[in-house]
Order: sequence, then structure tokens, then C-alpha cells
Amino acid sequence: MRRPITIRSSGEEIILDKGDRRPLASRNTRWAQTIAKRMAALSITPNAISQASIAAAAAAGLAFWIAGETSGTVRSLLLVAAALFCQLRLLCNLFDGMVAMEGGKAEADGPFWNEFPDRIADILILAGIGYGIGAPSLGWAAAAFAVLTAYVRELGRANGAPSDFSGPMAKQHRMAVITAAALFSAVEFLWNGRNEVLTLALSIVAIGAALTALRRARRQVRWLKERKA
Repeated sequence: MRRPITIRSSGEEIILDKGDRRPLASRNTRWAQTIAKRMAALSITPNAISQASIAAAAAAGLAFWIAGETSGTVRSLLLVAAALFCQLRLLCNLFDGMVAMEGGKAEADGPFWNEFPDRIADILILAGIGYGIGAPSLGWAAAAFAVLTAYVRELGRANGAPSDFSGPMAKQHRMAVITAAALFSAVEFLWNGRNEVLTLALSIVAIGAALTALRRARRQVRWLKERKA
């Protein structure tokens, strides 16, 4: 059963639905719960953690971009750094919700900061890769479709449907593909390659995100029709 959390801001009640969250296995791990509990005990706010994800994404996108202008060891180090910043972005996405919900520090403007930084982060990372590999149009296409997946999900919520976090290229899937590609690209010199892996990965993300948006849209339309029937 869902347990809504009610907070008050300027005399107005705002209800946050604790059950309408992205299903993450890592949320139930001991290490995540321990870190979240310690963060909740500090003066760190969930909104600050969400905002930090933008900085992590900006660092990742910049590393991808600069890596395209360099070679050798520097390029490899930048790609490894980009992979780490992508994972840091995901950790911010994990802990902002845990500190807000499990830590009891939900804020009135939390719903905004829970969503808005994610869209900026997707754009920074995917566009950064596009510029780094010399294919900015592909990067922007991937970014646009990534944002579209979230738009369809939020449109569903506005229409009364439960949040649809389905794939095949939801946020965690996109970051898994990009992280793996960055690490493989860091050792492309072993077979005299350059940007092939990232180009393939960005193409997979773009196509996968487009399919995800279409799938969520189809599921949403079906849900609305069934509800009215």
C-alpha cells in the first residue's frame, strides 16, 4: 500500500506519493541505506543532492567533449572520468529520493528538483558525447529522445496514470550503456579505434530512447482507454 507523505508550505498542503517512484534494487541495499541515513543526519538537503547531479553531468559531458580533442593517455583518463561522473549522477539521483523519503526531509519544491536536473543532465551528457565524437546532431537527437521519454511519463501522471518507468532505454539503461562505452573507448587504442564505440552507444541510446517514448505513449493510451471503458 502506498503511504503518501504530506508536507506544508505557506499554509498549503502538498502530498508526495512515496509509492510512485522509480523501482531501484540499489535502494534496498545496506550500503545505500547507510549512506542515505548519514546524509539525512547532516545539513544536506535532497534538493542540493539533486542539483549536484547537474554538476556531475556537466563534468561528464565536458570530459566527453574534451576527450574528442585529445589522444593517448589523456583521452583515456578523460573517458574514465566521464564514466565515473555518469555514475555519480546516478548516485545523486538515488540519494536525493532516499534522503527525502526515508530520511524524512522532503521539501515543498522537491518534485521540481527531482525531475528538472535529470533533463538537464541527459542533455549535458549526450550532447557532450555528440560534440566529442564529431556528431553533434546525433548527440542532440539522443538528448531529445531521452527528454521525450520523461515527458511521456510525466504526461501520463498528469492524465492520472501511474508513472511508467519502462524501457528499453530508461535513465538507468542510458547511463549503463554510456558508462560501458566510455570505459571501452578508453582502451580503443588497443585496436587502433577511435570513437567507434561511443558512436555506436550514442546511436543505441537515441534509437532505444525513441522506442521507449513510443512504448510508454502506447501503454498510456491503452491505460486511458481501459479506464474509460
